[in-house]
Amino acid sequence: MRVLVTGGAGFIGSAVCRRLVQTHGVAVVNVDKLTYAANLRSLDLLAQDPAYAFERVDICDRAALDRIFTTYEPDATIHLAAESHVDRSITGPAAFINTNIVGTYNLLEAARKYWGRLAPERRSRFRLIHVSTDEVYGSLGAMGLFCEETPYRPSSPYSASKAASDHLALAWFKTYGVPVVISNCSNNYGPYQFPEKLIPLMILNAIEGKPLPVYGNGSNVRDWLYVDDHAEGLIALLARGRPGEKYNFGGDSERSNLDVVELICDALDEMVPARTGRRSLITFVKDRPGHDLRYAIDASKAHRELGWKPSRTFEKGIRETVRWYLDSRTWWEAPRVSIYGGARLGLPELQQ
Repeated sequence: MRVLVTGGAGFIGSAVCRRLVQTHGVAVVNVDKLTYAANLRSLDLLAQDPAYAFERVDICDRAALDRIFTTYEPDATIHLAAESHVDRSITGPAAFINTNIVGTYNLLEAARKYWGRLAPERRSRFRLIHVSTDEVYGSLGAMGLFCEETPYRPSSPYSASKAASDHLALAWFKTYGVPVVISNCSNNYGPYQFPEKLIPLMILNAIEGKPLPVYGNGSNVRDWLYVDDHAEGLIALLARGRPGEKYNFGGDSERSNLDVVELICDALDEMVPARTGRRSLITFVKDRPGHDLRYAIDASKAHRELGWKPSRTFEKGIRETVRWYLDSRTWWEAPRVSIYGGARLGLPELQQ
């Protein structure tokens, strides 16, 4: 079996590639544009493996996608290539529209052309897993959970672009019969995450003794899912996901942003004691525009139909993540210096 993974040099994509090849013995072709957030160092363990191939391709390049489908003849596709940072979407939405909407359209069309010429048995087994986010559902109040039938109410340019791509994917199933399966996940965390997102940013700032900026009063709540658990859920969809269906993946780990930052501080204080507790570095800053209050996932459909459940508690996963960043300075130091050093993003007045 060979799986085409788009965005395989990104955070979630690289985890999917590693687990497909190393845990499941599945061949992978990784298609990635290598934007600022991609890092081929995340795939060093696969670089010499004959089951792994890499193609530097933009998913907006339809001709290149056609060539890849023809050359590698994948049995399935996991579509992860996307611009994904809410703050960057506020100050620069164009890239999100182009990659997340136009790029997804190009991939769907390339997959439709390829799928249509497969022999009947291979056509029946082919799946295109379109990976999305719980942010398409908008904001929850203090109670309730997102389920697969929750109406879409995106709040940011990022979530709106992902909502649009979800609708495109479902339309390609309903109109053309392309065997698309849609997944929507809660916030991912773990090793190899680019340090613009909350958890790696807080870990690295705390390691370096820098302020830990928390939006508003820190009361916004997210459900957290360890990246390898999410990867296993996506891999389960290849075999057991039903075309035309949606599956939500969550970690059963709701925490406020302030709780998350305090847990990181406490883990670091235990592993690398400092003269002053790192909670003293927490600084409350101006909130993000349109900041959704709460996300929470009902993943019972994935539990029931896929036999999938997250394997880690949030406390265990955070400790593993903090330890990985402490032990992996050579992975994050260069991008921390040359690409993104932790400056505030996402304020409309910064838009150019």
